Amino acid sequence: MTKLDLTVSGPDLTEALVNVSSVSGTEEKLADKVEAALSAYPHLKVFRHGNTVVARTDLGRAERVVLAGHLDTVPLNDNLPARRADGLIHGLGACDMKGGVAVGLRLAATLDEPNRDITYVFYDCEEIEAERNGLFKLTRSNPELLEGVFAVVMEPSNAVVEAGCQGTMRIEVTTRGERAHSARSWMGSNAIHAAGGVLARLAAYEPRRVPIDGLEYREGLNAVAITGGVAGNVVPDLCTVTINYRFAPNRSEAEAEAHLREVFEGYDVTVTDSAPGGLPGLERPAAAAFLQVVGGEPQPKFGWTDVARFTLLGVPAVNYGPGDPLYAHKQDEFVPEAEIELCEQRLRSWLTDRA
Repeated sequence: MTKLDLTVSGPDLTEALVNVSSVSGTEEKLADKVEAALSAYPHLKVFRHGNTVVARTDLGRAERVVLAGHLDTVPLNDNLPARRADGLIHGLGACDMKGGVAVGLRLAATLDEPNRDITYVFYDCEEIEAERNGLFKLTRSNPELLEGVFAVVMEPSNAVVEAGCQGTMRIEVTTRGERAHSARSWMGSNAIHAAGGVLARLAAYEPRRVPIDGLEYREGLNAVAITGGVAGNVVPDLCTVTINYRFAPNRSEAEAEAHLREVFEGYDVTVTDSAPGGLPGLERPAAAAFLQVVGGEPQPKFGWTDVARFTLLGVPAVNYGPGDPLYAHKQDEFVPEAEIELCEQRLRSWLTDRA
């Protein structure tokens, strides 16, 4: 097995990582390489859980922080091997998120005396169903490995801090009627027409804008699908509107569900998918020190990421990594070499500053 060299530059390491295919569910080869590379460093204690690799310093520092990144990618789309041009690294997973993984691996290898103890987590199956997510599995099997005062999930963020994340909940609102021949529609009751009331409530809904730690999280409530109908000459007896609610991280899943049931009172509501938000925790000392080094204005994360898993463990977290998230999962995804180097430089400063 060709070994990963963690002493090469961040861009060179990113290219090497991209060239090891690791579509979700097939990360074993890359996880083997990551485990072998990290195990060579005596200042790290390395653990393996499935295809998730955890490496930790144990220096007795006053604080411990966590740096996390996923090893998997979406399926291949004729975008391997990696290609470099004009200061960009193109290829499957370059943006999401092997540039961030390269930064984490380089820091793990080279920071043998950080100012805080560090836990590095490189996990599998982030891009697919939640129950297979390596970080989720770790929260169930070994939550102590994820303890810390602050976490950085190195998802692509244009090297800008995106703090916390929204929660997400999907519901189905069902209306019912009675079938009849469309030529004698008065003999039935049209369930699709009845769904007009659901859509009217959505159109009139005013989503919250919620300030948390100086950031404004904007909520959203939207119909994302509607199904119904039997045949071209039948009044339908069933219609279902699928609705996605993106809620601020100061609202729990239970509170989000209660809110939706209130909004759609009188209708048949079923929750089909749910994930909690993640609080930013920017007031924590480790987070404040991180922001001071990184600079710029932190932004709220509009969307859901694994920072929420840390929130459930009581660990505030942010997203911070190289690459433009708008290029994640695209055939032509890329990551700028300069952003890889910038993220590493800033994180290194945060983790070595003795002030």
